[in-house]
Amino acid sequence: MVNNDLNFSLWVDFIERNFLKKDFIKMIEDGVINGATSNPAIFAKAITTSPAYLEQLDNLKGVSAKEKYEALAIEDIKTAAIELRGVYDIGSEGYISIEVDPFLANNTEGTIKEAKRLFKAIDEPNVMIKIPATEAGYPAMKELLSDGISVNATLVFAPEQAKKCLKAMKEGIEEFETTGGERVEAVISVFVSRFDKELDPILKEKGLPTSVTGVINAANIYNIIENNHTPTVRTLFASTGVKSDDLPTDYYIRQLYAAHSVNTAPLDTIEAFEKSSEKPLPALPMPQNEIDEYFENLEKNGISIQSVRYKLLEEGLKAFEDSFAKMLDSLEEK
Repeated sequence: MVNNDLNFSLWVDFIERNFLKKDFIKMIEDGVINGATSNPAIFAKAITTSPAYLEQLDNLKGVSAKEKYEALAIEDIKTAAIELRGVYDIGSEGYISIEVDPFLANNTEGTIKEAKRLFKAIDEPNVMIKIPATEAGYPAMKELLSDGISVNATLVFAPEQAKKCLKAMKEGIEEFETTGGERVEAVISVFVSRFDKELDPILKEKGLPTSVTGVINAANIYNIIENNHTPTVRTLFASTGVKSDDLPTDYYIRQLYAAHSVNTAPLDTIEAFEKSSEKPLPALPMPQNEIDEYFENLEKNGISIQSVRYKLLEEGLKAFEDSFAKMLDSLEEK
C-alpha cells in the first residue's frame, strides 16, 4: 500500500490492455498503487501474448513494426496516464513511464528527439520518459527536464551513475523553474534483485550472507540521492521481484521500505505485500559505515562490486535491446 505519511510510493511494474481497464483502476482507487512503470520487456510480453491487441493490429496493416509498437504503446500509456490523473492532480505521484527505443541508449540527440515525440503523442502531463543512465543519457535527461518533461533514469546499478543523474536532473529542473515552469519531477531507478541473482551462488560457496548485496547497493545509492537534498528527485527501487524461491515474495519491498522513495514491483509482489498481516517498518537509511564495511568485505573475498555493476548494466542494456528486437520481429508478422 502507498504510505503518504512516510512519503513511500508503490508503483506497479506491469502494463497490459485488459489489466488497465479493470484491475489497474481498482488498485488506484484502493490506494494500493499511485503510479506505474513499463519497459521494452514488459511491452514485448504484453503485445505478443495478449489477445487484447489483435483488433488494433488489424487496423495497422501496412505500417512498419515500430509504428505498430508505438501505436499500441501510446494508447496503453495514455490510458494509464488518464486513470492516474486524479492522483497526479492532488500531487501524490500519479506517473506512468515509457522508455525510448533501447537502441538509442548511446545516442543523445536521437533520445531527445524520440522522447519529445512520444511525450507529445501521448499528450498527458503525468508521463515520465525512461532514459537509460548512460553517458549519452545524462544530457538527454537534463534537456527533457528543462523542457518540462519528467524523467525516469533507468538501469542504475552504480553510485557513479546516480551522481551523474543527479547532476543532470538538478540542472534541468533549475532551468525549467527559471522559465516559470511549475511541475517537473524525476526518479532514479536503482535495480536490485539482479545483484543477488548474479552473486548469491558465489557468496554461498564462500559462506557469506546471501540476498543482501542488491539491498545494500540500493541503500548506498538511496543515501547519495537523499543527501543531495533535491525534493523533486526520488529513489525508485526497481527489479524488485524475487529471483529465489527461498525469499518471501515481497522481500525487496520490505527490505527497502523508506521515506521519499518509490518501489516499482510486479503484480504478484504487490499482491503479497498487500495481503501480508505484517506491518512494514522503515528499513532505510542504512548507516553508511555498515554499507562501506560490507563492500570492503566483498573485495577481501575476491569480489569486485564495480565489475559486477558494469556487467549488470551491459546485460540490462542488451536485454532491453533483445526484447525490443524480438517484439518488432513478431509485429512484422501481424
